[in-house]
Amino acid sequence: MNNNATAPGQNLPYIAGITLIATLGGLLFGYDTAVISGAEKSVQNYLISGLGLSTWVHGATISSALIGCIIGGAISGLLASGIGRKKSLIVAAVLFFVSALGSGYPEFLFFNEGEPTMGLLYMFNFYRIIGGIGVGLASAVCPVYIGEIAPANIRGRLVSLNQFAIIFGMLVVYFVNYGIAKGQSPEWLDEVGWRRMFLSEAIPAGLFGILLFFVPETPRYLSLVGRDKEAMRILEKINGPETAKRIFDDIKNTVEHHSGNLWSYGRIVIIIGILLSVFQQFVGINVALYYAPRIFESMGAAKDASMLQTVVMGLVNVLFTVLAIVTVDKWGRKPLLIVGSIGMAIGMFAIAALSYYEIIGISTLVFIIIYTASFMMSWGPITWVLISEIFPNKIRGKAVAVAVAAQWAANYFISSTYPSMMEFSGAFTYGFYGVMSVLSLLFVWKMVPETKGKTLEQMESIWLKK
Repeated sequence: MNNNATAPGQNLPYIAGITLIATLGGLLFGYDTAVISGAEKSVQNYLISGLGLSTWVHGATISSALIGCIIGGAISGLLASGIGRKKSLIVAAVLFFVSALGSGYPEFLFFNEGEPTMGLLYMFNFYRIIGGIGVGLASAVCPVYIGEIAPANIRGRLVSLNQFAIIFGMLVVYFVNYGIAKGQSPEWLDEVGWRRMFLSEAIPAGLFGILLFFVPETPRYLSLVGRDKEAMRILEKINGPETAKRIFDDIKNTVEHHSGNLWSYGRIVIIIGILLSVFQQFVGINVALYYAPRIFESMGAAKDASMLQTVVMGLVNVLFTVLAIVTVDKWGRKPLLIVGSIGMAIGMFAIAALSYYEIIGISTLVFIIIYTASFMMSWGPITWVLISEIFPNKIRGKAVAVAVAAQWAANYFISSTYPSMMEFSGAFTYGFYGVMSVLSLLFVWKMVPETKGKTLEQMESIWLKK
């Protein structure tokens, strides 16, 4: 039987509608992560420089949302199990909405516009952290929600759409930032433009929150809390009555055997999960996403041109994410990761050399695109695929929470240290990310198992042998 074929009785329009609403969480994940790229220099001019603070404070402020991401990722399992997948996503939508309004106008109630103070800086960081908690929740719960709703024969493609939505959200906000900044003076951007960039996120956040009231809770969660009749009704609506009973029996069996000690399969599987997450960040990708306009400006591009080059980079990200989705089940996980590591190393070492010799031109853009394209067709989506596959069923919930929290912690460290590293040496900074790319290659080659074509039971047996 063709696993990609539509099974009899499946309600594809209903499934597609639910999935598209859920992927708005992924889109907001990408939107919130990348919106700072267009606003960070104006935030520095308005809040950091105005108070005479250091580049370290600038880096910590620009990356403050990542503190929330760590918190959101860490509590995601607890929240999803406690109030359900759907309500957890509604909480994330509310957090996105509040963060968008607060980050765009942090003076609300307590401060005067145009008068930067330490209190205002703390408030801005508070609102960004609120949004980060939303991102952390969405990064963990959206794939779980889609995976638990989707029929098995099309689950892989549907879950992959969430990764596509993340990158698409980044692309959308690059266009939004470019549209806001186009033709405007630096003074206007420092006073008004950056606010509009943050406020723009309120539109998709509000839409996400409203639409979530029209989707069901997942059958797996409903079964977990004893609401079997509701679970069965949703399964029948998705799969048709003929297969709903069989799926329901499988879910009940999984639920009954879902607990397990985190270390019950040894330490190596947990270590591999954590290192996959850490290397995904230590190669420096979020530096390229958060600071893209500034990188292009520092290499000779005008403000408008740097924003446009960021849009070009966003388009490349989308195209190469699609390439990964199309090829991951054909080529395998390890080959894609290894090829991606090679491409990232070439890109970063080249940028380091150009920075060292102070060579500015189109070559810089080319190598940044080589670097980001290599990441997007490998470490971007494939890390999430592997994290969802390598952990045995009995420890998956706990292990994924650990891996996601480690990922956001690594993200925060890399993003917050970038400005001070660049102050020390641009060549050293990009060279460091190049070295991390090489180490990521060696890690995959030596430690990561190939999961293509293996059932979860086969993966479990791998760790039991070690």
